[in-house]
Amino acid sequence: MERHAKTLRKNLTDAERWLWQHLRNRALSGYKFRRQHPIGPFVVDFACIEKGVVIELDGSQHAESLESDSRRTEYLRRKGYKVLRFWDNAVLREGEAVLNFILSSLEESSPSPPPSPP
Repeated sequence: MERHAKTLRKNLTDAERWLWQHLRNRALSGYKFRRQHPIGPFVVDFACIEKGVVIELDGSQHAESLESDSRRTEYLRRKGYKVLRFWDNAVLREGEAVLNFILSSLEESSPSPPPSPP
């Protein structure tokens, strides 16, 4: 799983690259994010572990995988994560609005979920 995450980190989409520039190094109000972070059987685009928030960016390929995305989101929610999903084009066209939404979600989220049992 870690190898797959590492590959994804090297091949960011334009939307992922733009958002990462605004999340990395605690740039968004001091919140720490990880990119292409493994959680269970999935690699999420971005995660703020301390607040239990996952951000997923969806390109056009996700229009065909709504059912698997829904299962993925449900798994993450059962693990205690709040999942925020954005279309790539929304990030690229309305980036500031996306950042504001993420920030408000972080500020209303509870602390991170307890660790999963081994």
